[in-house]
Amino acid sequence: MPTPPPRQPQDLTQLLTRAERLAARRLQSVLDADGCSLDAWRVLSLLSDGEGHYMTAVAEAAFLPPATLTKLVDHLVDQNLVYRRVDPLDRRRILAHLTPRGETYWRRISREVRASLPVLSEGDEDLLRGLLERLVDTLEQAATQSAT
Repeated sequence: MPTPPPRQPQDLTQLLTRAERLAARRLQSVLDADGCSLDAWRVLSLLSDGEGHYMTAVAEAAFLPPATLTKLVDHLVDQNLVYRRVDPLDRRRILAHLTPRGETYWRRISREVRASLPVLSEGDEDLLRGLLERLVDTLEQAATQSAT
């Protein structure tokens, strides 16, 4: 039996892209029932920790350019799901938080998402999470090294 050729980097990239797109499509189908976009879900998920986050951190976590994030947050503010406040420690910066209505909305949608998405076994999920975190760390280190 011949030995299979070693996996090429583009194969891994293609697999990661396919997995992300399939997961995003599945997630969006659940969110559609509640009128929530994937970008809004990412913002609400980040803010669900109750900490309040700088808009720059929200943009980074939601993978959105700042101008797009501002429009999205404006929309979430109009829906009374998010509010913005000036940071008391640095008055030049703005913190975003979930409103009580936003917290309720996020908890409800979060339950629906968890109930409808397929899950890996606990061991597989932990393994995948660990490998993906290691991959992200490796890619971030490589980017930092190539920038210097």
